[in-house]
Amino acid sequence: MGKLRHYIFSHLNVLFYSIFIPLFTIASVIFLIKIATLTSIISLNLSEMGKLYLFALPELLFYTLPIAFFVSAALTLFRLSNDNEMVVVFSMGISPRFLARILALPALTLSLLLLINFLVITPYINHINKSFSQTKKSEAKFNLTASEFGHHFGEWMLFINKSDNENRKYGGIVLFNKEQKEEILIVAKDAELLNNHGLLQLKLHQGEGYSYDDKTYKHMQFKTLMINDTMESNTHDYNGIIGYWKNYKEENFKQKLLITNTLLSLFPLLSVFLIVALGVVHARHQKRWIYLWLFISIVSYYASAILLQKWLVFWTIPTVAILWVAITYTFYKRLVGNRF
Repeated sequence: MGKLRHYIFSHLNVLFYSIFIPLFTIASVIFLIKIATLTSIISLNLSEMGKLYLFALPELLFYTLPIAFFVSAALTLFRLSNDNEMVVVFSMGISPRFLARILALPALTLSLLLLINFLVITPYINHINKSFSQTKKSEAKFNLTASEFGHHFGEWMLFINKSDNENRKYGGIVLFNKEQKEEILIVAKDAELLNNHGLLQLKLHQGEGYSYDDKTYKHMQFKTLMINDTMESNTHDYNGIIGYWKNYKEENFKQKLLITNTLLSLFPLLSVFLIVALGVVHARHQKRWIYLWLFISIVSYYASAILLQKWLVFWTIPTVAILWVAITYTFYKRLVGNRF
């Protein structure tokens, strides 16, 4: 039994990688094209594009791994059947149920990894990705150059006499802020632009500040002064895994995502009987359109996971799971279980 398990897994590994690598490559190319379109909005160097690609890896793996496993497992049994090796296996008294048990272990492992992926890893990756994107978009809004017209920096009017955008250093700084009852004027010898997790800060050096209204006049001198861009201070807070899924601002979206991704994670495990039913054939007497049936199976499962939740909400998970196992087991009994 151990040798048979090893023999099936050796064939499964070869087919799995031959299917997974093209699928993953196509998905990666599509995402890289999407990243390339971002360069028209924000400035990205090669390392930053690589960082965005790494952020997308969990999502790319989530959608390619279950399909690659399902197709490769069915084609493995189909190839062994066409080589009459399954006939030899069954003639030794080994039942098709043993094949289902062999495939159930990697299917269970994959389903658990997919659940951990979207429940635990994806929320944190999304938080990092949003923070990174907000940081780059904030930087893109500020191409500070010497100009007589000035710039808006939050609630401040900013005037610059000298600019070095490459090093983000500026000279001859004047800041002006007019509130309802008070006007504030700040003059600094030089400044540098800092990005603190998406919050832009202007660090002033060697300057003076003046504030005045109808009754008072104030003056101060400083060596270092920090001015925050308060208009861009709404950073994305990470409230943990539970907090992410309990985000009521996106409750409807998170609910649909939770239902759909749970069912997609369970797809390899719930389809074990279907894999055996499609893969095990008698080479002389049975000619199956296995590629067509694989396509129909994937589309049917994914469509039911997405469409039924409109009416069943969270009951979609047990409903689809039970119906899928019942239907696939019926196919298994009719096509394989009663014949071999």
